[in-house]
Amino acid sequence: MFDPDQADVRRFFCEAWRTLREREPLAPLEAIAADWVAEHSGYHAELESLEQALAADYGPSTGRENPFLHLAMHLAISEQLSVDQPPGIRAAHAQIAQRTGSAHEAAHEVMECLGAALWQSQRDRAEPDAEAYLACLRRRAAARRV
Repeated sequence: MFDPDQADVRRFFCEAWRTLREREPLAPLEAIAADWVAEHSGYHAELESLEQALAADYGPSTGRENPFLHLAMHLAISEQLSVDQPPGIRAAHAQIAQRTGSAHEAAHEVMECLGAALWQSQRDRAEPDAEAYLACLRRRAAARRV
């Protein structure tokens, strides 16, 4: 199983972005990653220099959002949606996208649930709870537009 470390993740996104900008062929996973990078123009400068990306600190005390974590979560959600795993995520995402009018915004709502599930998993030192994750998604899917 692929188990990338922080540097691997940063290299992957920087390389996918470079490859897209230079109009070189992208591997399928790189193409998905590059599409997400393209959707986040605020991250482009941080992905331009691999050296700076590898050295960047996004710890809690910096007050900076970690673009690599954000993009990795988008990538994970894209993979989950592509195979509907956990079962029901695709339908919940579609409902949220219909409510928000944006697949991207829907992915951000899914990301909130994924983040909560991962945090709970780490706190409990247990596998992520797919049912709790889906319950969060169903609540968001059922929410009314505000």
